[in-house]
Amino acid sequence: MKDNSPIVSIVMGSESDIPVMKKAAEVLKEMGVAYEMRISSAHRCPDETALYARGARGRGIEVIIAGAGMAAHLAGAVAAHTTLPVIGVPLKSGELNGVDALYSTVQMPPGIPVATVAINGAANAAYLACSVLSIKRPEITTALEDKRQKTKAKLIERSEAIQNDPLP
Repeated sequence: MKDNSPIVSIVMGSESDIPVMKKAAEVLKEMGVAYEMRISSAHRCPDETALYARGARGRGIEVIIAGAGMAAHLAGAVAAHTTLPVIGVPLKSGELNGVDALYSTVQMPPGIPVATVAINGAANAAYLACSVLSIKRPEITTALEDKRQKTKAKLIERSEAIQNDPLP
């Protein structure tokens, strides 16, 4: 992108979420999409989280990626305070290994949608954000198409290598 102003916000509930959520940042960087990243807990700092969500559009944000584990109310709490698209990333944690986070993220009430990706699916959340942004940005469409072609070529190459020598 030509402008370095962030158009995607990556938000997570705690510092321990960074290893998974940085995968979203890596994809956005690869696609040339400017982003911001922050920690904001829906439970430990609810007022700040609401203020952040309400102000996102005014800061130029167009899509929010929100990741949290356990009760995972962050994506829903953010979605309750903005009409921007919110993509939830349920994080693997706790006794249920993220299944609780998945259910909390995907089961939103009518009118407060959260698009939800797989447990620890931060990379796919970024690809989904890019798909949304590509509606009006041909350079992101091109980056996504290039990525898919490279992925396809790599898979075909590996398939041929295995066919020729199944025990590399």
